[in-house]
Amino acid sequence: MYQQMILVNLAVNDLGASKKFFTELGFTLNEQFSDDSTSSVVISDTIVLMIMNRERFGQFTKKPIADSSQMVETLLALSAESREKVGGLVDKASAAGGAPAGETQEQGDFMYGRAFFDPDGHHFEVVWMDPSVIES
Repeated sequence: MYQQMILVNLAVNDLGASKKFFTELGFTLNEQFSDDSTSSVVISDTIVLMIMNRERFGQFTKKPIADSSQMVETLLALSAESREKVGGLVDKASAAGGAPAGETQEQGDFMYGRAFFDPDGHHFEVVWMDPSVIES
């Protein structure tokens, strides 16, 4: 059965450093779709980050590439299995060279989130939502 995927393309300043960062978070690299300018970071069966050096990224657009250390280009949100997994991923990001982004978000007993910036300044939100609330 077909499952739609999302492939998020991000421009990075140092491909090697970015690969190291994302593998330290526990994600894997798909070497089949990687080369010296691009790396495929597998987050799940349906979510893949395509991290590219700025030159390669620029081949896909005619617009200027945002400097993500100075401006927000997008907020990337990842769901987590539990509150503890939210904290675990954000703590791994900090240990791997990322930085905290904003305050912890508490939405009663049904939603919890924290955020981080990767080394290039891309903003990632990590959120847990109570499954019983989602199902209703």
